[in-house]
Amino acid sequence: MSLDEATVAKIARLARIEIDPEKRTALASELSNILGWIEQLNEVDTDGVPPMTSVGDMQLPLRTDEITDGGKVDTVLKNAPEQQDGHFVVPKVVE
Repeated sequence: MSLDEATVAKIARLARIEIDPEKRTALASELSNILGWIEQLNEVDTDGVPPMTSVGDMQLPLRTDEITDGGKVDTVLKNAPEQQDGHFVVPKVVE
């Protein structure tokens, strides 16, 4: 795929970047080369190749989910301006 200066100007406008008019020709050539490489990659047969998320075959360590109350009620409530029966006391906001 070959790009011209008008297409580069449109891409720049859509990306909201400013490109000097004298640099558009060189940029059009570079972008055309990049698109050529992408077209070559599309020709590669990838049937039977599993998708990768990493170059190394890694398994993240998992922990078991345990439901706890945190066990830090006193620590959490120690900075509360007002508390009652292990809970925060807040002003009523709904009438």
